[in-house]
Amino acid sequence: IYDDGIIVTNNHVEDGVDWIRVVLSDGSEQEAEIVGQDPKTDIALIRVKSDKPLFVLPLGNSDTVRPGEWVVAIGNPFGLDHTVTVGIVSAKGRDIGRGPYDDYIQTDAAMNPGNSGGPLLNMRGEVVGNNAAINPEANTIGFAVPINLAKEILPELREHGRVTRGWLGVGVQPLSPETAAALGLEDTKGALVSQVHEGSPAEPADIRRGDVIIGY
Repeated sequence: IYDDGIIVTNNHVEDGVDWIRVVLSDGSEQEAEIVGQDPKTDIALIRVKSDKPLFVLPLGNSDTVRPGEWVVAIGNPFGLDHTVTVGIVSAKGRDIGRGPYDDYIQTDAAMNPGNSGGPLLNMRGEVVGNNAAINPEANTIGFAVPINLAKEILPELREHGRVTRGWLGVGVQPLSPETAAALGLEDTKGALVSQVHEGSPAEPADIRRGDVIIGY
């Protein structure tokens, strides 16, 4: 994704490995180094040093992708390198229980073990997602990290190798109609504070269990 050999992939693909080797489309191989990792979004950056020009794949806008649009997935399922499959965007905003930033694009473009880290492309050849997960019990249900989510952290990963995030230190839950009525609220808009972590920034801010946050 950068002309200096930076490649975006999934964190689970290269986490804990002893070495990384990248095979280019012409069959040549390059040793790679880890540049940055973010387990919470499952995004990682690696770098190869090549003596030949490398093609930079353009990044698209995943916010404009809509269910029903055609997409192409590229990967190495079961070691079958440079495999291309096609399908549509089945849904957006999927939470599959993998982390706090789950916002996956669901697609029926066929994915299998080995597709992780590959790009999900729109019909203009732009990357709109990073193929990351499958449902092993289903047929053609795959998930990709939206590229806009990756874009937000790529500069920090490239410069610092990790992502630093703000932290409030509270647990929240949605307001049910029953809870809202018990608290004397007119509607269910807001987030109910169910827990305040000890030593968190929320403590000196006097946020307490039972508060309802209606704006920030």
